Amino acid sequence: MFLEKMLQSQGFGSRKHCQQLIKNGAIAIQGEVITNAKHKLDLNNLSFSVYGESFDYREKVYIALNKPQDYECSHQATHHFSVFDLFDDVLMNRGLQCVGRLDQDTSGLLLLTDDGQFLQALTHPKKHVAKVYRMQTADAVTGQQIQQLQQGVELRNESGVFAATDVIQLAEHELQLTIHQGVYHQVKRMLAAVGNKVERLHRQQIGALALPELEQGEWIYLTEQQVELAKTRMVI
Repeated sequence: MFLEKMLQSQGFGSRKHCQQLIKNGAIAIQGEVITNAKHKLDLNNLSFSVYGESFDYREKVYIALNKPQDYECSHQATHHFSVFDLFDDVLMNRGLQCVGRLDQDTSGLLLLTDDGQFLQALTHPKKHVAKVYRMQTADAVTGQQIQQLQQGVELRNESGVFAATDVIQLAEHELQLTIHQGVYHQVKRMLAAVGNKVERLHRQQIGALALPELEQGEWIYLTEQQVELAKTRMVI
């Protein structure tokens, strides 16, 4: 791949802008400044720098974000911040998208990518990728409510029965739920259906990928192994 095309694929702007970066001597590979836009590259384990800032070549990006509360999963946030405000222009130029959504008041694991196939693999209804949520409830959780959640409840304007595949009571007012569907406000509506209310909601896991140790608002690139864990249907 030519240098100019590589830079463009990594989100550094238009072809013309990338050519100008190269012309300005902004690009170095293994410490050597390259001023030829048609310089051919071996993309395997490629690292480069732009104005002294180091980057690794990534054919696609897979990101795990610990989403804070009061952030919307929308490019055009209306009432709160957008999760995309947490990323720089280089990443945004790659066409970064959320893999599913979390409500603005829900925190926890949110994946983002520019890989359409990966996005489809995790969000298509037929894939049934497990998602694990932890929540605080308004009222003390009863054994009957846990049983109802496991057996399944009906949700207004939705067809079928919605059941948690796993329910763990963490404390009197704390639950951990695993679900495989993903309808609008599902967890909150399930708790309402059994006579309780979610006060605080946090997503802890997608597939077999647990939220890494991150402060709210922090993110990391996923490794190849972590990407595969996220696509695993059953939680391990």
